[in-house]
Amino acid sequence: MLPGAPHLARDAAGELRLEGHALAELGRRHGTPLYVYSRAAMLNALAAYQRALQGRRHLVCYAMKANSSLAVLQTFAQAGCGFDIVSGGELERVLAAGGSASRVVFSGVGKTRAEMRQALDAGVRCFNVESTGELERLSEVAVAAGRRAPVSLRVNPDVDAGTHPYISTGLKGNKFGIAHGEALAAYRRAASLPGLEVVGIDCHIGSQITQVEPYLDAAERVLDIVAAVEAAGIALQHIDFGGGLGITYTDETPPAADLLVRRLLERVDARGYGGREILFEPGRSLVGNAGVLLTEVQYLKPGDAKNFCIVDAAMNDLMRPAMYEAWMAIEPCALRAEPAATWDVVGPVCESGDWLGRDRRFAAAPGDMLAVLSAGAYGMAMASNYNTRPRAAELMLDGERVHVIRERETARELFARERLIG
Repeated sequence: MLPGAPHLARDAAGELRLEGHALAELGRRHGTPLYVYSRAAMLNALAAYQRALQGRRHLVCYAMKANSSLAVLQTFAQAGCGFDIVSGGELERVLAAGGSASRVVFSGVGKTRAEMRQALDAGVRCFNVESTGELERLSEVAVAAGRRAPVSLRVNPDVDAGTHPYISTGLKGNKFGIAHGEALAAYRRAASLPGLEVVGIDCHIGSQITQVEPYLDAAERVLDIVAAVEAAGIALQHIDFGGGLGITYTDETPPAADLLVRRLLERVDARGYGGREILFEPGRSLVGNAGVLLTEVQYLKPGDAKNFCIVDAAMNDLMRPAMYEAWMAIEPCALRAEPAATWDVVGPVCESGDWLGRDRRFAAAPGDMLAVLSAGAYGMAMASNYNTRPRAAELMLDGERVHVIRERETARELFARERLIG
């Protein structure tokens, strides 16, 4: 079964289709590299969280760093989501897509004074504060603006999420959050500052997590802090369990979102906090398997040590393999009758690290379309213009409709703001 099923499947003729649309045809019509997303797949993934939270006071805040394209944000805003942001630019995107600042939580370790003021003026729901220095600065900014900033402290529970070290965020050696042992003192300080209003607690331990246990361990440590903070007379209105649930790229078997949420809610209820508002911040699990990256084969280059399938997508279009050595499935959009061969799928960027997949077995010829699967998260969001390569176009499939949600850049647009020396 392909990652992203049932929205992604081969038809009787072997053509790869997403929401019923032939991907090879989309690539030929709109050009490549090309990101293609299924709106139905995104909403189905969201529905799993919403089912498990039904009847509870809750807010699902889409972690938009996974994919910040305006039409993606619009889709989740219309479905009732809030947003987890990490920059002032992301806040502007939320508002441009029709989202409400009152449903935004502002995370991130390095918020500037300008970003704090921007978020206060917009009326964000909450700042997820990650250090005592940030508490002091945010209070100063809020007082100067004549406001009180709603804050939730992001606690670092020192729990191993069992994921890639670059996307692990809940260990004491990570830069994120306030150490578990320092949390109570930080809450006391927050409650004493004139520009702050304490409203909740937050925890996020990493990304691409494929087991329930790290979440449960972190939840217990967070709930211990809730008990200590409230015993000190500081009320907490909400508990935010963050996000990070993984998806299937190859043989991973992450828990279903509704199962994970129910297990966490069982812990919340058992500790007597069932009446609190519950927040989650999913990102990858909502969009990862809803998207593919289409690329056209340019050359086949057999060699003594390696066979190279050179395509027109590159590391600037999809950074995950080069940055994390991430494995992502690569499938021909149409099956060939010829015998398969083993290829390294590489791009045209002048780096040996420019590869999309190693040792992949398929039959192909120049002009064929390949699909890199599970590319809806951290694909376009991390894309760059390295080698002066315009970024890809994006499509959103919605039933029979095909929406161009981002036009392909041109080279001239990339240097339009540059100036020659006079």
